[in-house]
Amino acid sequence: MRRLVQLIFIGAIGQWAFYGIFRCPFIVPFVNCGSCPVVTCWGRITAIFFGFWLFIPVLVIFLGRAFCGWLCPGGFVNQMLGKFAVFKLKMKNNKKLRYAQIGMVISVLISLGVYFIWGNPRVMIPMRTSDEYLNAIIMSFKFSDWYWAARTAIVISLIVASLIIANLWCRFVCPTGGVMELLRKISIFRVYKTDACDHCNACLRKCEMGTRPDEINCTNCGDCLNVCHVDAIKFGRKKS
Repeated sequence: MRRLVQLIFIGAIGQWAFYGIFRCPFIVPFVNCGSCPVVTCWGRITAIFFGFWLFIPVLVIFLGRAFCGWLCPGGFVNQMLGKFAVFKLKMKNNKKLRYAQIGMVISVLISLGVYFIWGNPRVMIPMRTSDEYLNAIIMSFKFSDWYWAARTAIVISLIVASLIIANLWCRFVCPTGGVMELLRKISIFRVYKTDACDHCNACLRKCEMGTRPDEINCTNCGDCLNVCHVDAIKFGRKKS
């Protein structure tokens, strides 16, 4: 079911995600869509732009980082690459994982700084070509300022690096995921462990994000719901 939902959302917002990474002329993508000159980008559709940014905080309140595990096109790509990763990095030590997430916090701070202090400058002139994908990307790199080219190259490299460390972008870099991670604990519904847990770590071995229910980087994907031999993993409102 989750894979089906992910494929549906690739069809629904996948083009916007593609343009945001490869063709958005602004340093921080997905936030200046109303003034963007790329007329073919779906983000220029007001309903999609505002609907998306209103939907995510509501989803976080109800379901934590479920967007990462169920809906994000970039997350789906990372998960597919992660299946072939050399290192899975299954982390059961939350303290070490918190240190590793410094990169995510840095990404959030850099994005906020570029947007509010630098004014999120436009540093690439979008090129229209008969091929809206490969040739347009090549021309975008060719005629962009170095800021844009460096940002895009870094993002692409980190996504491809998911072949080395599974889900590296989603777990340690993504600024949107970082904000959702900070707010995840306020979610009403979540996948969580009960007191029956005997720490066998079957859930950890199953998890694509290399974590355990309701711990750092848990995206409420639900993949672990049926792997616990003592039925200690539940979904719903966590009892205090």
